[in-house]
Amino acid sequence: MDREVIEQKLESLRRCLTRVGEKCPETPGALATNPDAQDIVALNLTRAVQLCVDIGAHLIAGEEIPPPETMGSTFDVLADLKYITPALATRLKKAVGFRNIAVHNYQTIDWEIVHAIATRNLNDFRDFAQAVAEKILTHGS
Repeated sequence: MDREVIEQKLESLRRCLTRVGEKCPETPGALATNPDAQDIVALNLTRAVQLCVDIGAHLIAGEEIPPPETMGSTFDVLADLKYITPALATRLKKAVGFRNIAVHNYQTIDWEIVHAIATRNLNDFRDFAQAVAEKILTHGS
């Protein structure tokens, strides 16, 4: 595990969450009618998800186990390795579902759901960052 790489990704994650917090309008309706806010919020949420997956993949690569088969299963493996709780793994797998919709346009984005993620679920990303930071501090590189 390269501690510096993980710390850089954690800092990028912090910046993404800050941007979401700063730019998300107060109501779902306001988000639904503001294309600039939509772009900033959706982009930074998808980046946050991707950063968590990248950090997880980096941590898993340091273990002597096969890599996860999907982005979502990255979080299951991290839970198995005791980096995060199973409950947090479940929540982050749902975030991967959002990311897939936003990035691949599997369906029309529901701005009410995006608003809920941006206003109620950012702590999932913060909890992930905290768990990873604690793990790398206690176990070094």
